[in-house]
Amino acid sequence: MVALALAELVMVLHFGVLLFLVVGGFLAWRSPRLIYPHLAMAAWGALVVAFPLDCPLTWLENTLRAAAGRPVPAEGFIDTYLDGVLYPESAAPTVQLVVALAVVTSWVGFAVRRRTHQACAPMRFPDHR
Repeated sequence: MVALALAELVMVLHFGVLLFLVVGGFLAWRSPRLIYPHLAMAAWGALVVAFPLDCPLTWLENTLRAAAGRPVPAEGFIDTYLDGVLYPESAAPTVQLVVALAVVTSWVGFAVRRRTHQACAPMRFPDHR
């Protein structure tokens, strides 16, 4: 029972990670330190799309489901919970493109905001007392 609850918790965490992939760059506009974990998440996302890599969260969820005696999904997380559920499977390439555009847009906005705030910051001179 504990293993199944943990598997469900990992599944919810996985949804949160994917949500952060989409909106993390926009969150960095307000909290600039978030740009670093978002860059790492975007790099991982690009690698998973480009290469057949197994996500550690998918592995953990599947391991916990098996330990609980539950069936393990035959496909990965996105194929199981998103493709064909939130959007038609045929739209997967379009969804990937929209996510990539959202990430790039967030980074461009982050860079513009950063440059604008640095240009508008008051100059500070050393105190010569």
